[in-house]
Amino acid sequence: MAGPTDLAGPVWPAPVADGPVDVAVRLPGSKSLTNRALLLAATADGPSVVRRALRSRDTELMASALRALGHGVDSSGDDWAVTPAVDASGDARVDCGLAGTVMRFVPPVAALRTGRVAFDGDEHMRTRPVGTLLDALRDLGVDVDGGPFLPFGVVGRGSVRGGRVVLDASASSQFVSALLLAGPSYEEGVDVVHDGKPVPSLPHLEMTVAMLRDHGVRVTAPGDEGSEPDRWTVAPGPVAALDTAIEPDLSNAAPFLALAAATGGRVLVRDWPRSTTQPGDRLREILPLMGCTAELGDDGLLVAGPDELAGVNLDLREVGELTPVIAALCALAGSPSVLRGVAHIRGHETDRITALATELGRLGADVTEREDGLELRPARLHGAVFRTYADHRMAHAAAVVGAVVPGVGVEDVATTSKTFPGFADVWSGLL
Repeated sequence: MAGPTDLAGPVWPAPVADGPVDVAVRLPGSKSLTNRALLLAATADGPSVVRRALRSRDTELMASALRALGHGVDSSGDDWAVTPAVDASGDARVDCGLAGTVMRFVPPVAALRTGRVAFDGDEHMRTRPVGTLLDALRDLGVDVDGGPFLPFGVVGRGSVRGGRVVLDASASSQFVSALLLAGPSYEEGVDVVHDGKPVPSLPHLEMTVAMLRDHGVRVTAPGDEGSEPDRWTVAPGPVAALDTAIEPDLSNAAPFLALAAATGGRVLVRDWPRSTTQPGDRLREILPLMGCTAELGDDGLLVAGPDELAGVNLDLREVGELTPVIAALCALAGSPSVLRGVAHIRGHETDRITALATELGRLGADVTEREDGLELRPARLHGAVFRTYADHRMAHAAAVVGAVVPGVGVEDVATTSKTFPGFADVWSGLL
């Protein structure tokens, strides 16, 4: 077990369910949708409102970043009002914290200002990849100093030429999304070509394209008539101001639905959308493979767990952020599992593959680390301190295991405030 000097925060005793749960939960809004909506509102042709915005560390960091660039963001209520900058000039500083969307989405917009914008973030953030995006911005005519990691600076000249750029986005789909979101404001728009291994997390790219189109932007994406694989184009033009309603965060639903799976109980997540681009919606397909039932009704998504969880063989490339919670369930399953296609999550808040292998192993799991995923076999788990590495998804995984394995302590559960403030209180209240 890790000693006190090894830990980055206090240890939270994960509450144990006294039997199959039967609960309902209403989740806060989607971080991915909120931060995209805020950025598009800041580049729009008039004031916008982001309704039911998620209030979390990541979204507060995005709001602060946009304010630093001169945009107005009133986040005092549940609905956030955004006013595009009138005078976008002067030097500025942006704190990325641990928010990948801030580190990657804001620099292409910062380049539209006049002046230097300095970017930095938390210590853990200084190892997350961003060099590919910085090189792409240079190719599009942007002056960037520093890199390939934080800290770096973007020197804006008041406009960006834009045009065609070729990059390798196999480490993160956010590299492409970042350029597409700023593309309408570039003189020539953007023509982004991916050259490399498959792009991960494609649902997030589909989310970006859908939101751009909602704002009246002309986008061509793979799968469109006459389109090319691995090529996205955004035409220059105005971004229409909108009132945008934010859906519940379906990735944050993962630990709650996993609670039903782990305890053989029932969990209802209220207000689950009938149609969505969020990758968390794939839980409706994944959990039944493990023996659960999943029914989408007027009240939301109801998941019921089995008497014993079944192992799975899954390619999670498109939904890599679900890997920690799914791995936790696989550690509890009665048959072996293979999770693959997620080499890119080594570059998330932490190296999630190594972290999961280490921490699940600390609890007694029989787990093998692969280059692109994990192999897990049935084993008897026991209590121990589960380290989170400042990663909210690791804390979610620990809470799931702790719901059925007594004695699991979660180090720094407060890291969940990144996308779900109050997670520990909500979780404890359910149990």
